[in-house]
Amino acid sequence: MRTLAKWHIWLGWLVGVPIAMWLATGLFMTLRPIEEVRGETLRRPVEPAPLVLPGSTLASPEAGLKEMRVVMQQGRAVAILTTLTGEIRRVDFATGTALKPLDAVAARALVAQRIEGGAKVERVTLFPADKAPFDFRRPLVAWQVALADGTNVYVGRDTGEIEAVRTRWWRAFDFAWGLHIMDLSEREDTSHPVLILFAALSLTGALIGCVLMFRRRKARPSVNS
Repeated sequence: MRTLAKWHIWLGWLVGVPIAMWLATGLFMTLRPIEEVRGETLRRPVEPAPLVLPGSTLASPEAGLKEMRVVMQQGRAVAILTTLTGEIRRVDFATGTALKPLDAVAARALVAQRIEGGAKVERVTLFPADKAPFDFRRPLVAWQVALADGTNVYVGRDTGEIEAVRTRWWRAFDFAWGLHIMDLSEREDTSHPVLILFAALSLTGALIGCVLMFRRRKARPSVNS
């Protein structure tokens, strides 16, 4: 036990300062919501305006588009259109022809083509935008392609793209992150009273420990004396 106590003291000298630094910086980062840190609260609201490209039939004033993204899918240019109301659809960029939403077979084929081990599929499930699985957490209609190794691949039904890949490690990391910030419900709130309180208490304890390392221990009286 004395040997362990000596090692504990020496390790305290070695890691005391980094621990205090980590706790101090962690406490500092919890004091303000991340939205305020990023300056999102300073943005003034802007009335949404439709995307208009002169001469384009896809982005005409009547289309009411918010965003247009052009990607290559199956050897052709595809425009992914998002309207001001949040609707998403795909069209052939060259002809403007509407493309059908992906079905389960197409989603499975896309995963097999682009993901290592993607051919080993256990099940394919469609989730609506308002009932997205917890490991996806995006308001998007998506196919969940569950692989044999525990990986979940999410394919946008209306985008035709792989929107997220969630391995078992990712889900474990996400759970650990929720514990780290003490937010197991949404796992996004990095500034709340409980977290700030425990960060402050931890920093106080670490600082007291650093101070106590300077305390001189009195020699114990000899047993034979």
